[in-house]
Amino acid sequence: MLASASLFALMAVSIRLASAQLHPFQITFFRSTFGALFALPLLIGPGWSLLRTPRFGFYVMRCVLGMGGMLAGFWAIVNLPLAEAVALSYSSPLFVTIGAVIFLGEVVRRRRWSAVIAGFIGVLVIVRPGSAAFAPGSLVALLAAGLTGAVTISIKSLTGSEPADRIVLLTTLLWVPLSLPAALTVWQWPHATIWPWLVLSGALGTGGHYCWTRALRLAEASMLAPFSYLQLLIVAVLAWWIFGEAVDHYTALGAAIIIGASLYIAQREHALARQRRASTPQARAEPPI
Repeated sequence: MLASASLFALMAVSIRLASAQLHPFQITFFRSTFGALFALPLLIGPGWSLLRTPRFGFYVMRCVLGMGGMLAGFWAIVNLPLAEAVALSYSSPLFVTIGAVIFLGEVVRRRRWSAVIAGFIGVLVIVRPGSAAFAPGSLVALLAAGLTGAVTISIKSLTGSEPADRIVLLTTLLWVPLSLPAALTVWQWPHATIWPWLVLSGALGTGGHYCWTRALRLAEASMLAPFSYLQLLIVAVLAWWIFGEAVDHYTALGAAIIIGASLYIAQREHALARQRRASTPQARAEPPI
C-alpha cells in the first residue's frame, strides 16, 4: 500500500507536468493507453484466457463510472492546487457509505453517519463555499470522488469472484476506447518534451493499481487505509518543491478532518465485518488463513 500511494502521488505530478501542453482529457487517454501497455505482461502465464469473464457487462459499467471519475479527477489535478485536489479525492469513502445504504441496502448506524457528516464538514472547510476563495473547480474534484466511490462499491462485487489480475488488465484495456471520444474533442499531438510524462503517467498508474490490488489481497482495507494517506504528504511536498504551491491552513485542516472521518469509517467496517465472521458457525470452525 505504501508503494501504491507513492506511485499514485508521482502519477499526479506527471499529469500536472504533461498539462503544460495537453488538455486533461487527452492526458487521460494517453495515461489509459500506456497504462494498458504496461499491464499486458499480466497475460504471461494465463494467456488470453485471463480476459474471459461472465461479468463483462458489469466491467463495462464499472469502467464507464471509473472513466468519468478519471476525467474529472485529472481535470482537478490540472486546474486546482495539487494538495487540494488530492485531499478532496479522499472524501470518496464518505460517498461509499452513502452508496452502500442506497444500492447495497447496508445498515449504517449513528456513529458512522456522524463520521460522514464530520467528513463533509472537512470538505466544506477546504472548499469554503460562499467565500472569495471558493473555486467552482473544487466541485469537479468532488464529482470525481463521488464516481470513485461508486467504482469502489462495484469492486466489492467483483472481488468476490474475479481474480485481481483480470480486474487490473480488463479495466485498463476498457479505459482506452472509453477515454478516446473526450480526447478527440481537444486533440493535438504532444511535443517531444511531453511524451516522457505521458508514458510515465501510464506506468505509474498501472503500477499503483497493481500494488493496490495486491495489498488488498494480503490485508484488510481498514488496516491498509492509514498507509494510503502517504499520497497526500508526497503530493504536498512535491507540489511545493516543483510548482511552488504551499498548502494553506484550510486545506490542511479540512484534509485532517476528512482523513480522520474516513479512518473511523474504515475502522467501523472492520469491526462489523469481524462481528459477522464471528457469528458464522463455519467461520468459527475454520482456522485463519
